[in-house]
Amino acid sequence: SARQIAPYLDKAVWQDYFKFAIIRNPFDRFISICFFLNRKNPQFLEAPLRWMKSAIQVPRFRARVLVKPQYLQLTDEQGDVIMVYIGRYETLQASVDELCQRLQIESTQLQKRNTSEHLQYREYYDEELKFAVETFYQEDLTRFNYSY
Repeated sequence: SARQIAPYLDKAVWQDYFKFAIIRNPFDRFISICFFLNRKNPQFLEAPLRWMKSAIQVPRFRARVLVKPQYLQLTDEQGDVIMVYIGRYETLQASVDELCQRLQIESTQLQKRNTSEHLQYREYYDEELKFAVETFYQEDLTRFNYSY
């Protein structure tokens, strides 16, 4: 996270860095994380909804870097977003193109790699899981203007 890195850099260097991030809709991100973490777990594939409802309640699961709300990675101690640029996974190629333009480097066509196999995220939610994910990621939803 930005909070973890900043103390190890000279203040002038930190101020000089072009800090950027790519964020993702928390509802989509949660499904992707669960499928990725369980890609070799046949029990998960038998009942993904049950597994996800249970996992979102477990503090150890919620504390994983992959699972934590995104704003925690992008803010300073006062809670202010300190990224110069924030792109979106939903428009990843356009975000990377804009990032490259700002950095004055040539952009390239992105390739899909390290993806998890799953349907569109809305296919996995019931009201209970939707409420749990919405509650856990409320700050991301509000700060970054995401919705279900």
